Amino acid sequence: MPSEPTIGWDLGGAHLKAARLDPHGRVMQVVQLPCPLWQGLIHLKLAIDNALQQLSTPCARHALTMTGELADLFDNRREGVRSLLESFSASVSAQQISIYAGAAGFATVDQHDAVWEQIASANWRASAEFLAGRLPAGLLVDVGSTTTDIVPFKQSVLACGRDDRERLVQEELLYAGVVRTSLMSIVDRLPFDGEWVPVMAEQFATTADVYRLTNELPEDADQMPSADGKGKSPLESARRLARMLGCDVHLAPFAAWQRCAEYIAEVQLARVFSACQRVLSRGILTDDAPLIGAGVGRFLVMKLAQRLQRPYLDFASCIDSSSDAAARWSACCAPAVAVAALLQARHPSIAAGATLARERTSCG
Repeated sequence: MPSEPTIGWDLGGAHLKAARLDPHGRVMQVVQLPCPLWQGLIHLKLAIDNALQQLSTPCARHALTMTGELADLFDNRREGVRSLLESFSASVSAQQISIYAGAAGFATVDQHDAVWEQIASANWRASAEFLAGRLPAGLLVDVGSTTTDIVPFKQSVLACGRDDRERLVQEELLYAGVVRTSLMSIVDRLPFDGEWVPVMAEQFATTADVYRLTNELPEDADQMPSADGKGKSPLESARRLARMLGCDVHLAPFAAWQRCAEYIAEVQLARVFSACQRVLSRGILTDDAPLIGAGVGRFLVMKLAQRLQRPYLDFASCIDSSSDAAARWSACCAPAVAVAALLQARHPSIAAGATLARERTSCG
C-alpha cells in the first residue's frame, strides 16, 4: 500500500472532479468545480489550481482520467489529450502524474502519446474496474450532469464499446444527464392544455429545470449557469420550460409546468431503462446482480433498479470515507475516486507502444 496520499482527477468538458485518498485508501475529501472547457484552457487551469488549494495536502501521486479531450476547443481528440496533460503538468509535476489508460494500466506523461486512444474518455472504465474489484458482479449506471454510463462487470469490465463512438452504438453511453441536457434532445412534443405541443428547437431550458420542478435535483448538483443566465428557483425553471412551448409561465398554473416536467423526466427515464434492458439482454449478469448508482443523478438509478427488479447499491457504499459529505461526493465523482484507488492498488507503468491487454467482453 502506498505510503502517501493520492489524488484522483477526472478532467471533464464541463466539470473538474478531484478526490483525495489517504494512504489506506480512505476518501478524505472530494471537490467538483465548474470548468467550461469549450471557452478556453484558462478555465481548466483555474479549476485545477482551485482544487489543489482546497485539497491542500502534500501529495506524491496524482491519478488522472479525462473526458474533456472531446471539447470542440481542440481540432481532434489526440490534440485534446495532449493539451489537457500539458495544462495539468503546468500545476503538478509530470513525475507525480499517472494517467489511466484503461486495460493498458497507467502511463506516464512521457508515454501518453503511444496510448492516447486508451486514455481518451476512459473515466467510465475506471469506475467499473474499481467496482469489479469490490463486488462479484453488477451493472454500473452513472447518471451525471451531461451523460449516462451503463457498464456491466463480472470480475472484469464487460463493456462492448471501447471508445465513445462504439459506446454510443451499444447504448452504453447516452447523452442523457440531469443538469445540462437540452430538452429538445429528449422530447419533440409535450402534453399541454389537452393538446400535443411541439417543443422549440432552442436551448431555452435544460434537464436541471426539469428535475428542480420534480423536486429531485440536489441543490448543489447544478454548478453551471442556467440556460438564460438567470436564477434557479422553481418558478424561474417553469418560466424557461414555458418558453420551450412558445408561451409564458403565467398562462397556466404552476402545477401544469410540473406535469410537463414529470412527463419529460419519464421519457428520459424510459430511454435509460431501455438501454439497460439492452445491455442486460446479453445474459452476462444473473438476475440478482445489483445496479450500482453513481453521479449526481443516481436518484434515477434507484428508480431503474425498482423497475428492473434488481437490488440497488450506492457507489458510496463501496468505499471507505471520512465523513458523510465525502461519501456522498464520492458517489457524485466516482471516476475520480476510482482512478485514485486503482493507482494505489497496482501503480504499474506501461511501456510506450506496449501491446494492450485483451479485455474480457461478451462481444468477442
